[in-house]
Amino acid sequence: MRWLVGWCGASASAARDIQPLGAMPLWDGPDPLWAVGDWRPDEIRTIHADGDTLLAVFGYCGADDAQLRRSLVSARAGALRQLTTWPGSYTAVARFGRRTVIPTDLAGTRPVFHTAWAGGTAYATAALPLADLTEAQLDVEHLAALLACPDAPEAIGTGTPYRGVHRVPPGHALTLREGGSRGTVDYEPATPTVVAAPPVERDEAVAGVRDALVEAVRTRLAAPRHAPTRDPGPVPGLGPADRRAARSADPAPGVGADLSGGSASATLALLAAGMPGMPGTVYGTGATLAGERLLAVTFNDLTAAGAGSPAAVARAAEMERARAIAASPRLHHLIVAAGEEALPYADLDSGPLTDEPGPALVMAARHRRRLASGSADHLIGNGARQVLDAHPARLADLLLDRRRRHLLRPVTALARASRGGGAGRRPAFVVPFTVYRAARRLARTPYPEGISSAALLLRQPTDLDTGHGLNGSGGALGASLAALAWCRPGPAARWLTGEALAEVSIRLEAVAARPRATAVGGRPGEQRARAALARHAADHRVFEQAVEVRHQRLHAPFYDNQVVRACQALPESLRVQPGARADVLGAVLKGAGVHELPPGWGATSHPSHTDAVRLGLRANIGELIDLFEAPLLADAGLIEARTVRKALRSAAEGEPLPLDGLAELVSTEIWLRRLLTRRGSCWTAEGHHDPRAVTSGVSP
Repeated sequence: MRWLVGWCGASASAARDIQPLGAMPLWDGPDPLWAVGDWRPDEIRTIHADGDTLLAVFGYCGADDAQLRRSLVSARAGALRQLTTWPGSYTAVARFGRRTVIPTDLAGTRPVFHTAWAGGTAYATAALPLADLTEAQLDVEHLAALLACPDAPEAIGTGTPYRGVHRVPPGHALTLREGGSRGTVDYEPATPTVVAAPPVERDEAVAGVRDALVEAVRTRLAAPRHAPTRDPGPVPGLGPADRRAARSADPAPGVGADLSGGSASATLALLAAGMPGMPGTVYGTGATLAGERLLAVTFNDLTAAGAGSPAAVARAAEMERARAIAASPRLHHLIVAAGEEALPYADLDSGPLTDEPGPALVMAARHRRRLASGSADHLIGNGARQVLDAHPARLADLLLDRRRRHLLRPVTALARASRGGGAGRRPAFVVPFTVYRAARRLARTPYPEGISSAALLLRQPTDLDTGHGLNGSGGALGASLAALAWCRPGPAARWLTGEALAEVSIRLEAVAARPRATAVGGRPGEQRARAALARHAADHRVFEQAVEVRHQRLHAPFYDNQVVRACQALPESLRVQPGARADVLGAVLKGAGVHELPPGWGATSHPSHTDAVRLGLRANIGELIDLFEAPLLADAGLIEARTVRKALRSAAEGEPLPLDGLAELVSTEIWLRRLLTRRGSCWTAEGHHDPRAVTSGVSP
């Protein structure tokens, strides 16, 4: 794990006696900054403008030094947005004398955390080091909110699993000044609500997405090529077999990409392979050969259901699409096959401690097996669904704009999906009317009333078991109806104790009662989409840490600031249409010169994913039951172990339960156990504290 840390306004005596372990100083003085971890040399850039104006950029940034210097001067005058408009994915830290500014990204994959320390403020891009620094205790109430309402910033707030350590919201910048004062400011201009800007035309918006994606991919390909270091020879404690095993786990040199058969990963792979003069994978560690083929990795699940089942048909179609796309002469196709050893919930005993809990922990072994066969710099399509697809609450936005005719196609698609699923017995005219009525109700519901309704629902646990979309049996229609709300409980809420749900309910009621809550309103679709993007971006960050392969960097260009901005400019009337994501990405490829797309372009992979999760539950049910014999979540008062064990058995037998909710419970329990058994500290200081103080409040 890589992170940066610094502080501002801390007392000189405290700052002199402590520093992070294995840190590389970027600048010193009363407001120092360090980089910690296995950063590559090209991932850290420092710029000096004039006087005491400094800039450090961590990650992959497509701007040259002159552009960085101009943006730094503009930010000094107050234009903080200029620090976030370069292509790529990065974290910028700017220092203007005794004032320090650290902006987050728009999605949330590059977060910033801060806490009060030694009379000033310490900040970092990871929460656990700050918890170590301040001996923070575990925030059980935050874990309850994370499980009860993961998509609701009203419940989660700016907290973290560590008490006193706070997160800067996406799209905001942390500002620190001499004397210990700190604040956050929204650097992205808000959309006017009285006189709206003229909408961007469809072709112009799609062209903007194309340019942003091409520039994002070009930024990764323009970076220096990296290859795993050669075997250093005999290592104390490692025999020849151990060294061979370590070498086999190293990724291939150069650049590669996922090729799952989906439209997002295929778009990135074809864009990267089609850029003229840009080499892909570099075999060996010698000179780079321009035009070398790009390594495209496809995962083949050998445990797919029997022939003829929907999951098997969907998986076979994905493989055929991947093979058709990989026929490009600039792609080198590699298929990674795996059986039960790569099912979800496999190998839960191993894995690193991530900064926060996340559902990716139960899928880590599965993804790590695929990524270990990838390249040192590997492109993945994560985030495309969140930035391109329309949140169901966008239907309410269309009603607010008096554009009812644009609801026809999405509502008709939901009706067609419901007739093929569990809601198939509904009359044909009922489904469109039900969706329209839910969207109209959301459009007419004030924000405080919507938050209060969610708080009331949490105090009535029986409704969590029967509500649309909350019990896993409503299909696409149920999920869409549940999402047509200002705030809703998450899938794991039904297994939390009444006391835990009551605590989260109190949080929501406090937000609804604030005077400024009445001023929050306008467009529920925009707000819920922004909250969903932030939640998935946080999960992606956990995913990156959980599946980390030595010497490898994962790149998700769809989460880049400029790509997110370009996708936000797409007209709502386009985004809500069925298949909009596949149409936009197909247009992006055609604009980049790729005109032939395989049949079935844009098909979803939900059936095969759900089937694999259920197979993983069934194959590892014994270990999961043992995990919840004496769970730490029960010691914290968040769940009843007997209830969760019963739910795990029922889900493994095929009962329609929310599998995502079970994954969140299992991953949180795993994360707590790893945190409890952690040894060592992120800091070096004589007589420093016990780093396990963060587990206070949970008994082993």
